[in-house]
Amino acid sequence: MVRKTIERIYLSLIFLFLYLPIAVLIILSFNNSKTRVQWGGFTLKWYRSLFSDSSIMSAFWTTLFLALVSALIATLLGTVAALGIDAMKKRSQTLMIGATNIPLLNADIVTGISMMLLFVRFTRLGMNTVLIAHITFNIPYVILNVLPKLKQGSRTTYEAALDLGATPLYAFFKITWPQIRPGVLSGFLMAMTMSLDDFSVTYFTKGAGIHTLSTMIYTEMRKGVRPEMYALSTILFLLALVLLLFMNFGPSARKEKEGDSL
Repeated sequence: MVRKTIERIYLSLIFLFLYLPIAVLIILSFNNSKTRVQWGGFTLKWYRSLFSDSSIMSAFWTTLFLALVSALIATLLGTVAALGIDAMKKRSQTLMIGATNIPLLNADIVTGISMMLLFVRFTRLGMNTVLIAHITFNIPYVILNVLPKLKQGSRTTYEAALDLGATPLYAFFKITWPQIRPGVLSGFLMAMTMSLDDFSVTYFTKGAGIHTLSTMIYTEMRKGVRPEMYALSTILFLLALVLLLFMNFGPSARKEKEGDSL
């Protein structure tokens, strides 16, 4: 009994440290006062001001564009790479997985500076360089999400379909794709999350006049973060929460649970 109580207190403290700052952020987005230490009453003016601020909305749409496009391309490339790694021999697989883990263990600032040095050698920094950089560091997340699903599936079923006359493309979409689809979706969501969250790589590879939310907040830290950024962060958190709930309790999640139970 005492042990269970201690475990509950410990878990409560962990979740408190995780979500209390977010709760404070949400509360501040409805605070009528610009100061963070005084409650000035409930208001929605920061949300109205947010949507009328062209600089913030420009950074917001740039962030969404980079996250969505880079996640889509990285998911495609990462899935194909995972299929290739799965077809390799054991030793080659070990080498490739080790190489895939290097960008994850490497510091973001090292990745950002190295990519900046590469880009300035051959081209000018701009939106294209930021997009390429985001695709590059997103690919390992997709690979490491898809590979376990390939390991869980059976390759003999795919080969049997080929022996029965199915084309490789038809066999892939009918047999392999249903097995790896959850991993592909998880990799896409992780890639999009990492792209939304990134600062270091974006800061070093972006050109002049290009701002994402992270770089814009960094620039504004010198004069203080505006309350509109609290409102924007609250909207992003709620969107992520809705997406997470849909992924866990939506129709596709129910179908997967029913399939597992069968």
